[in-house]
Amino acid sequence: MRARLTESRPTFGYLLPTFEAADEPGRQLTSLVELGVRAEEVGFDAVWVPDSPLVYGLPDPVVVLAALAAATRRVTLATGMLLGALRQPVLLAHSLATVDRLATGRLVVGLGSGFSAPETERQFAAVGVPFRGRVGRLTETITVLRSLWSSPGKPVSHAGRHITFDGVTLSPTPHTPNGPPIWLAGAGEVAERRVGRLADGWLPYPPTATNYAEGWARVQTAAEAAGRASPPTPGLYVTVALDPSADAARHRLRTTIERWYGRPFDAVSARQATFGGTPADLRDWLAPYLRAGVRHVVLRAADERPRRALETVAAALPLLT
Repeated sequence: MRARLTESRPTFGYLLPTFEAADEPGRQLTSLVELGVRAEEVGFDAVWVPDSPLVYGLPDPVVVLAALAAATRRVTLATGMLLGALRQPVLLAHSLATVDRLATGRLVVGLGSGFSAPETERQFAAVGVPFRGRVGRLTETITVLRSLWSSPGKPVSHAGRHITFDGVTLSPTPHTPNGPPIWLAGAGEVAERRVGRLADGWLPYPPTATNYAEGWARVQTAAEAAGRASPPTPGLYVTVALDPSADAARHRLRTTIERWYGRPFDAVSARQATFGGTPADLRDWLAPYLRAGVRHVVLRAADERPRRALETVAAALPLLT
């Protein structure tokens, strides 16, 4: 994915619809893998798998990606976004290195800290990880991941505020030298400075292109201040509903998002990038984001029928690329 994202054209990822039940009862996980394979067949550059282990009943993204690694050949496979602070970091490094081996270097590790919300706090409480300090723990986790991944055959020790271990030798090591790229979510000045210092890629979902341009400028400034040779790859995560009828698409977007989150659509869309309309309208809507710097777009389809959603979004890709 690193190489593909340097192309002159923008690249596009598909977010697996783990919110939705499968079309065939009892085959949810199998259907998810089939959707990921189909996403590769229809031309997506990446398949992203979300994470929320104890709130929405989503499957483990690392396990799903392992299945996809065995079933696909070309497409990049990514966590989007994994709650890294919930996981024991040495075991997480081991799991992700194994998946990167299975995927022959096609893994991207997307990480987030989680929203400040009661449902997020319940997940942290359930696994015995303090919710307060989760950002610092995530930052330290990134250091641990990279240290273990970049030391093949050598013991690694770490003594930090949140994580301590001594003499750990990781095996297997990742297929990718020094480990797969790490992308971060996050918006706001503090989060954007963190992205600029630490991340290989950035995947926010600001509701306007102006918001995006302002945040991207801060990411680049932070990367330069940290002495980095180049800034992270700029991505965008957007929830879309597409239909020949723009009214039908907007209605589907609203009702699906409200069903997912149990919150009014206007409250969600004020914070997240969302679009409902025709494929041509999506092209026009994305244009200001692309001018603001976006190089990779992750599309989440708002639709109760996952297969229809995938085919509809895939049919729009020629217009978007």
